[in-house]
Amino acid sequence: MLRLIGSHYHFRRAVPVAVQARLGRTEISLSLQTQSKLVARERAAALYARTGALFEKAKTMETDLSREEMIALLTEQGKIIAEQEELLTLADDAFRAEKRALQADHAMTLMDQAQKEGAFISFATDSLKALEARLQSMMQKVFTDNAVGKKEKNMLREQIKSLSSLIVDLGKHRPAAPIDAPAGSPVENERPQACKPTSPPLSVMAEKFVFTDKDKSEDTKKATRKTVALFIEAFGDMPVKQITGKVSGEFFDLLSDLPATHGKGRTGLPIREAVAQARERGQETVSGKTVKNHFSRLSALWMHLVQREMADRNPWAGWDFNITKKIVRRGWTDDELTRLAHTPWNGTSVSHTTWAGIINVGMFTGMRLGEICNLRKQDIEVIEGVPCFHVRPHPEDNWSPKTLAGTRIIPVHSHLLTTEELNLLRDTGEHYLFPDLTVSSTGERGDNFARAFSKHKKRIGIPEDVTFHSFRHTVSTKLRNQEAHIRELWIDTVLGHEASHKSQGTMNYTSGIDVANLQQVIEALRYPAECIIPF
Repeated sequence: MLRLIGSHYHFRRAVPVAVQARLGRTEISLSLQTQSKLVARERAAALYARTGALFEKAKTMETDLSREEMIALLTEQGKIIAEQEELLTLADDAFRAEKRALQADHAMTLMDQAQKEGAFISFATDSLKALEARLQSMMQKVFTDNAVGKKEKNMLREQIKSLSSLIVDLGKHRPAAPIDAPAGSPVENERPQACKPTSPPLSVMAEKFVFTDKDKSEDTKKATRKTVALFIEAFGDMPVKQITGKVSGEFFDLLSDLPATHGKGRTGLPIREAVAQARERGQETVSGKTVKNHFSRLSALWMHLVQREMADRNPWAGWDFNITKKIVRRGWTDDELTRLAHTPWNGTSVSHTTWAGIINVGMFTGMRLGEICNLRKQDIEVIEGVPCFHVRPHPEDNWSPKTLAGTRIIPVHSHLLTTEELNLLRDTGEHYLFPDLTVSSTGERGDNFARAFSKHKKRIGIPEDVTFHSFRHTVSTKLRNQEAHIRELWIDTVLGHEASHKSQGTMNYTSGIDVANLQQVIEALRYPAECIIPF
């Protein structure tokens, strides 16, 4: 099987029990020395065939191996490893050769470009010399020829002025500025057209007002990047003043016909091809709420542009969105939890320990899926004698909680502490609590679990209005139905909700809640035994 350890794939195959004693190991594990899953599969297939041959050869040998047979078996085993290393060396050599070829091609392109620029400079130099000679001739004629009339002198002066401007502009390698030449003069006909000044492109404005804004959350920045990327893919990086209501209307139509699965896989069609395919096949499209979210992000950006007179109006405001099909999320019932717990997980995208671990943490903390997937081992701390999850920003990984209140302390439930498979308080040497999660192209960690959970839930008949986020609803409902001594403010703190009453006193008190009180809240969570997914 393939395993992603760190940034490289590894080959791992269990040795059959019948030959473990003879080979002296229970499994064969080798680094495939590649980050590409496609390349890793090819190398793993070759290794699988060779190790299979090794196992068959070991099975045919007698129980008591002679010294010569043992040497032959070890030699065969060593040969497999040597061939794999040779294969990896050849692959690296091929990669380096391809890289050198690309560099050579790039050098040829640069050389061709330099030759073209040299030809232009040579042409411009000759033109400058001719213009200078003509300028000197005109100046001499104006100041020495008394026969020239006043009107002709004025016309010649205008031509001299025009030629001077052309010389300066050619020297700077840019188009000449607009000049007022006399009607019918040669300069009027030869004058290059000036380029109209344009406004900054969308990507530059998004970078300035959203991506570099320290007050914007990472979720907002990621979502806006996705919206901007979709627009640029469809229309190019347009100057913001050219983005009118007509353009926003075309974007509205594109988004409304975008398939619901677009952008959720590792690869996908360009936006216009995806829309055309969805229309042809009658695929399910994104919801009106999704379209509204894209427009809201661009509208927020345009508020800055209009205020600074960098755009005339906001073309993203005032649109009507079809949000009639709104799914109201709800919590899990005990029957649904029981069905989830007792339907075997046979997927390969994540290990069973990760599968059960993430679900258990969600049930006993109410954390968001993104918060669980980004938990590090260092985020498990003992505070005032109580083991706690510390949900906090990780700037080095470009991740932060969804809101300011999302940064919080959550005591670890006793059920999670007694689950040996989670190893919460043990140093496993791993960076993340769940190390086998993958990162999507948009930077979302845990995309493999999210897709697997959604498919599994649908397969076992869990309704559409119940999702992983429903664990938060379940936890909130259970806690708010507990004894009166558990305060609403404590529950909001555990869940990372903004306090209901945002007075200064409330905000100060929130930051000073004892861990022991938060532990009372967490330990109030109880489920029937049949609802808890086993490891």
